[in-house]
Amino acid sequence: MADSSNDELFWRETYFIIFPHDRRPSLATVKRALAKADARLQLENPAADDQGNFASLLIESPEDHAAVEVSFETGDAVIEQNMEWAKRLQDQLGAKQLQFLMTADSRLDVAHFERMAAGDAPPQPEDEFGGGDAWSDDDQFGGDGDDDDMAEPPMEMLDPTCLLTVVDCLTGLTKGLTIDAAAGEVV
Repeated sequence: MADSSNDELFWRETYFIIFPHDRRPSLATVKRALAKADARLQLENPAADDQGNFASLLIESPEDHAAVEVSFETGDAVIEQNMEWAKRLQDQLGAKQLQFLMTADSRLDVAHFERMAAGDAPPQPEDEFGGGDAWSDDDQFGGDGDDDDMAEPPMEMLDPTCLLTVVDCLTGLTKGLTIDAAAGEVV
């Protein structure tokens, strides 16, 4: 495996797992469940409160070129955000899910990161036509578009397995409701 000590992490997306405060798992329970879900996951910087309840954790998956940072949040800001999501998602949710969302007071923020070699720029956002840059190098520099004679190194691709495994595991532990905020939907 390549040395990743000089790699950089670039944020891709954040999922939110909503649940009532009394379902907050212990750090030990989270660590056991993640190890059982996928032995390849590397758990770093574990943190707990004074009672041993989960506070935060960094989860690395070198094979997936990914990392996931999870942190526990609770309080008025979480409740306010849940009410906003309830308004936005009321047409998509059943009565029980909507009630659960409006009464939950805690959440896990699950931030997904792509690991890239230091100095590599993150992938460019797509233009309105679904491509990368609106102008290719060939257009700018008079090339003919035939790049067959130029060998490129194999691309290392971000694999969502790490994110999906972590979200599934933590949703099960908390019996929570998972929200993909970017897509505006419950997962």
